[in-house]
Amino acid sequence: MTWSLVARDDSGALGVAVASRFFAVGALCPHAASGIGALSTQALVNPLYAPAALEAMARNEAPEDIVRLLTRADGGREHRQLHLIDRAGRIAAHTGAACIDWCGHRAGDGYSVAGNMLAGAQVLQDTAAAYDRNGALPFAERLIAAMEAGEAAGGDKRGKQAAALVVYTTEAYPALDLRVDDHAEPLGELRRLYEVSLERFQPFVACLPSARNPQGITDRAMIEAEIARFQASRRGRSETG
Repeated sequence: MTWSLVARDDSGALGVAVASRFFAVGALCPHAASGIGALSTQALVNPLYAPAALEAMARNEAPEDIVRLLTRADGGREHRQLHLIDRAGRIAAHTGAACIDWCGHRAGDGYSVAGNMLAGAQVLQDTAAAYDRNGALPFAERLIAAMEAGEAAGGDKRGKQAAALVVYTTEAYPALDLRVDDHAEPLGELRRLYEVSLERFQPFVACLPSARNPQGITDRAMIEAEIARFQASRRGRSETG
């Protein structure tokens, strides 16, 4: 009832984008951790996969072993779909035999796409193709663009309702975590929220306490200056692009 894209950017950032005709898909399906990995658990979702998979990826276990062990221990495995990517870009996936057609998964260079209850295989093919051709985009925007291509190919065959995007970079907290729980055009709304995040949220998050700077920036004038610099840089890229 969902399709998703899990990916590792060349910068080392890890992200998941997901869309579904299912309320609040972002609450249960996408998971990631900086410097560890990203995954989506879907179909008859098993949220218990996520902490176990991330702990195993933190130990640098092979993704194929992680997926095999998690699904082997789950009596409902044939109704589940799981795919993941670790910090090294290694990928593994499982689509259970009882997942509803169209269902399947495919891997690319630094990403994996998987889905079930889709309009057809073209949904994953077009999602993957759009991710491949948009390497010049910022990571989050690249993920959204890929999902929009999958939606244009038919998406979830039952229709649209929810979408989500999560990106982790270097910190224990996400650099970006956006959810659309119930909307007539969830991916369009997700893109709108992403654009709003560029106004102040993303440069503000860059000022927060971090592993490199545990205090962060507390001077409000300096925070405003950082936001202004971020916006000036965006305008410069737009004018030269």
